Amino acid sequence: MPEKLINKKNIVFGLDIGTRSIVGSVGYLEDKNKFNVIAHYSKEHETRAMMDGQIHDIAKVSETINKVKSELEMQIEMPLKDVCIAAAGRVLKTVTVHVDFDLNQDTPVTAEQIYSLDMLGVEKAYEIVREEEKDINFYCVGYTIVKYYLNDFVITNLEGHKAKRISADVLATFLPDEVVDGLYAAVEGSGLNVSNLTLEPIAAINVAIPEKFRLLNIALVDVGAGTSDISITKDGSIIAYGMIPRAGDELTESIVSRYLVDFAVAENIKRASLMKKQITFKDIMGIKQKITPEEARQAYADTVESITKEISDKIIELNGEKSVSAVFVVGGGGKVVGFTEALAKHLDIPNERVALRGEEVLTDIKFEQEGVKKDPLLVTPIGICLSYYEHKNNFVFVNINGERVKLYDNDKLTIVDAALAIGLPNDAFFPKRGEAVEFYVNGEKRMVRGEVGEPAVMTVNGEPANINSKLTKNDNIIIKESTAGNAAVVFLEFLKEYNEVMHFIVNGQKIQYPRFIRVNGEIQSVGYQIKNGDKIEIYNYYTLEEFLEYMDIDRKTNFIRINNKEAVDGDKIYDNFNVDFEKINYIIDEVAETEEDISENTGNVGNFPQESIVNVDVNNEFVLEMTDNINEEKKEEIEVENDVSELTNDILITVNGTSVRLKNKKEYIFVDILDFYPFDTSTLRGKELVKTINDEPCEFTSRIVNGDVVNLYWRN
Repeated sequence: MPEKLINKKNIVFGLDIGTRSIVGSVGYLEDKNKFNVIAHYSKEHETRAMMDGQIHDIAKVSETINKVKSELEMQIEMPLKDVCIAAAGRVLKTVTVHVDFDLNQDTPVTAEQIYSLDMLGVEKAYEIVREEEKDINFYCVGYTIVKYYLNDFVITNLEGHKAKRISADVLATFLPDEVVDGLYAAVEGSGLNVSNLTLEPIAAINVAIPEKFRLLNIALVDVGAGTSDISITKDGSIIAYGMIPRAGDELTESIVSRYLVDFAVAENIKRASLMKKQITFKDIMGIKQKITPEEARQAYADTVESITKEISDKIIELNGEKSVSAVFVVGGGGKVVGFTEALAKHLDIPNERVALRGEEVLTDIKFEQEGVKKDPLLVTPIGICLSYYEHKNNFVFVNINGERVKLYDNDKLTIVDAALAIGLPNDAFFPKRGEAVEFYVNGEKRMVRGEVGEPAVMTVNGEPANINSKLTKNDNIIIKESTAGNAAVVFLEFLKEYNEVMHFIVNGQKIQYPRFIRVNGEIQSVGYQIKNGDKIEIYNYYTLEEFLEYMDIDRKTNFIRINNKEAVDGDKIYDNFNVDFEKINYIIDEVAETEEDISENTGNVGNFPQESIVNVDVNNEFVLEMTDNINEEKKEEIEVENDVSELTNDILITVNGTSVRLKNKKEYIFVDILDFYPFDTSTLRGKELVKTINDEPCEFTSRIVNGDVVNLYWRN
C-alpha cells in the first residue's frame, strides 16, 4: 500500500467536519471520471462541540479530527499533512456577476485565460459583498460558472476556441470570517494544513448531480445534523446556493423532549426508527422503556413537516419563485422516514421526483477498502476530495510586520493583499510629499508642493521586493512605510513674476531692474520666505519716487524726463520706458520772479557782462548760473556745488575674476557695474541670478567700494 501511494502524486485527503460526526476519506483521481478511495473513517463527536454547522468547542473538534487522521494514517501507513475541508452554508452570501475578458487578437483561448476570467468574476463578486457588508469580513469559499460566452455567444467550454472576447457569469459564495476561522483553527489544532476549502453544497453536487443532469432544473438538498444546504441546477449550470439552519439534530431534539432521554440516546432512537425492531432504552430517570419504530417516528413527525416546509420555501425562492422538476437528497438527516414525501408535498411535485441519492451516484467511486457501504453519508466527503481537483481555492497564512494574517489564495496574491489585510493603506507604499504652501500672487491662488519622501522598503523572506511581488504561504513580509518629504520652502525670488525682470532705458542705456514686491501690504526683499495664506503683489512698474530711491538720485538736484516728458510726482515707469536725468550745478535758494527782482538783488543787470548771466527756465523757475564776478556779499545766499570733477571717485573692483574700473560717481551700488562690465540681463539664462560681494549675497542696491570682489552669474 505505501509504495502504491508514493507513486500517486495527486493523493488527496478530504474531511467532512459535520455537526454530529467527522468523516475522512483519502484517495486519488485515476482519470477524469474515476476516483479511488483507499482509506475511509468516521468518528462521532463525543460532546456537542458543534451546533448548526458552527464550531463551538475548537479543542474538542480538533481532538476528534486528530483521531480520524490517526486512523487513516494507520490504514495507509503514511503521514497526512494536508487536508481539504468544506464549510456549511451558515450565514451564506451568494453573488452572481458577469465579467468580460478582452483578448488582444482573435486567438485560441488558453486554460490560463479561462482561469483569469474565473478569478475576475470572483474578485468582482467579492467587491460587491465587501461593499454590502462593510462591518463583516467575508471569505470566498467557492464559486461555479453559470455560463461561459465566446464573443458574446453562450458556449460550454471556451478552451481552444478562437475569440476576441471571452465572458462568464460567475456564482461566488462567501462566509463570514468567524466561520472560516473556526474551521481553520480546529484543523490546524490537529496538526494539519488546509490545502483547499469549499462549500458543502458545492462538494455534494459534484458527486450527486453529474454535469449530464444539470440541464434539468434540479435541487440538491444536503441534510446534515445542523444545516440543510441547497444547490440548484438549470440549463447545464449551477444557478444558486442556499441554506437553512435546521436539520437532523432538530429531529433528535424532538425525541429528547418526548421521551426524556439525553441527546446520545435520542440519536440512537432516531436511527433505530428506520428499522422494524422494537426499540428499548432508559430515560433520564433510569426507567426502562420500549417503543415501536412507528412511535419513534411520531415523535419527530411535526419537526419533519416544518423543516421540509422551510427547505421547499428556500428552493422556490432560489429558483425564481417556482418549484423545481426534481430533488435529490443526501446526508444522514434526510434518511428519516417521511422526509422525502413531505418535501415533495410542499414542492407540489410527485413523490418519486424527490429521492435519496447514495449508491447510485457513487458508481464511479471505487472503494479499495472492504465492507464500506455506499450511502448518502459518503456523498459530501467524496465531493470534498473531488472539489480539490475542480477548484483549488485556499487560504494561506503569511506574516507581515510580525502579524500573522490569513489571505484568500487566488494564485495572484501580492504584498498589497497582505498589507490591506492588516489595514495598511495604499499610500503607505508610495512616497508622500511634505506640507504644501498656498499663497496668492496678484490675486491668483498658487501652491508649491513639499518635497517627495522616500518610497516604502519591502522584503519577502529577507529578499528585496516590491508591491507586485508574489506571495506564498508562510512568507515573512517586512514593510517599512514610505516617508513624507520636507515641507515646501519657497522664497519671493523664485516666483516667475519676479524673474520676469523689467528694463528701463536710462540716459540711453538699457538697464535691468527687479520688480517691487509687497507681501500683505508691506514691501519685502526677495529673500522673504513665503508663508501659507500670504497675499503677494508684484508690480510691473516703478513709481517715480521708487525709481529715484532705487537709483539713489536726488530729485532736487536733477531734472527728470520720462519718455521725453517732464516727470511729475506719482508718474509710473513701465517696461522699456525711457528715463533721462541731468544734474543742475547751481541753484538759487530764493528764485527771482522777474528781471527787476534780479536787478534789485544784484544791482543793474546791465552792468554784468553779457556772458556772465544765463537765464534757464526750468519748471517755471528762473535759475541763474553765476560767474565768479558775483560780489562776495551775494555769494552767501547762493548754494554752490563743487565742480563735478571734484565729486567723482574712481574705484577698482574684481568682477567674475576680471578687473573693472567704475568712474564718474562719488559712490557706487551694485547696479552701476552693468555700466562697465558686459553682462546680458535682458534674457533669463537660468533659474537664479546670483549676486555676491566678497562671497556674501547682495542686492542691486548694495554698496560697492574699492577692492570689492564681485560675482554675477546665472545658476540652474
